[in-house]
Amino acid sequence: MKLLSFTHEGRDSFGAVVGTRVVDLGLKFAGVYADIVAVLKAGALDEVEAAIAGATGDYDLADITFLPVIPNPPKIICIGVNYDSHRTEIGRDPSARPMVFARFAASQAAHQEPLLLPPESETFDYEGEIAVIIGKAGRRIAEADCWDYIAGYAPYNDGSIREWQRHTAQWGPGKNFYKTGGFGPWMTTRGEIADNQTLHLKTRLNGMELQNATSDEMIFSIPYLIEYCSTFIPLEPGDVIVTGTPGGVGVRREPKLFMKEGDLVEVEITEVGVLKNPIQAERV
Repeated sequence: MKLLSFTHEGRDSFGAVVGTRVVDLGLKFAGVYADIVAVLKAGALDEVEAAIAGATGDYDLADITFLPVIPNPPKIICIGVNYDSHRTEIGRDPSARPMVFARFAASQAAHQEPLLLPPESETFDYEGEIAVIIGKAGRRIAEADCWDYIAGYAPYNDGSIREWQRHTAQWGPGKNFYKTGGFGPWMTTRGEIADNQTLHLKTRLNGMELQNATSDEMIFSIPYLIEYCSTFIPLEPGDVIVTGTPGGVGVRREPKLFMKEGDLVEVEITEVGVLKNPIQAERV
C-alpha cells in the first residue's frame, strides 16, 4: 500500500493511493482510526489493506493538499554521515557508531509544499534521504528482528541551514528551521518492498541530478540503526528514522550550490515515489 496524510476541503485526513486517486481512510474509519499513527498503534495495516480492496478512490490526487506523511511523529531521529561518499566529501574520519540528531515535527513540509528559505541564511542545502517509518513499539530490538518493526519507507529531504548547523558541534538549530524538511509524498508499506531490498535514492535540483546512491551503500544498515536507536530510547509506532544522505551536497560542490527561491528540489526513491518541493523565501 501507499499511505498518505492530506487535507481535502479543509478537513485533515489520511488515505491510500489507488492509481491516481485517493481512498479517504479518515472517512472509512471515522471514530476508529484518526490517522496513520493510530492505524500503526492498533497493528491494523492488514485491516486497512482489506478495506481498500477493489476501491476506486474518493478523490483525484490533484484535488488534495498533501501533508507530511506522518504529520505527528512521536520522534524524528536523523542519522548523519551514513554514506562513505558523504563522509569523504566532508573530510570526516570513520565512526564506530552512528551520528544521531533530532528533528521536530514543525520543521517538516509536505510534498508540493514550499520549503522555506529563512532570511537568516544564504546556505539552504538539500539532503536526499530514505526515511523509515516504525510500525510497532520496541526497546532493544535485535538487529535480526528489525524488519518486523518497519511499517514503510518514504523520501525525505533533510534540508539544512548550514550557517546554523555550524554554530556549535550540535547540529540541532541548522536542522530544525521551520518548514525546511520535506517528507512525502506517501509511505510505501513494507509489504510492497522485500526486506533488505536495495532502494535507489536520487536528488535533483531544477532537473539536474546531484545525488545518486543505493541503500546498500549505507555505512550503518537500516536494521543496525533500528537496533542502535531502540537501545537508548523505546521506538513507537509512527517514529521516523531518517537514514542519512549520500555524497553530492551543495556545500561541498565547487562552486557551492544552494537552494534559492524559485528552485524545485526532488528526492526520489525509485521503489517508493518522488518528493517535490519548490523553494520559497520565508516572509517575515
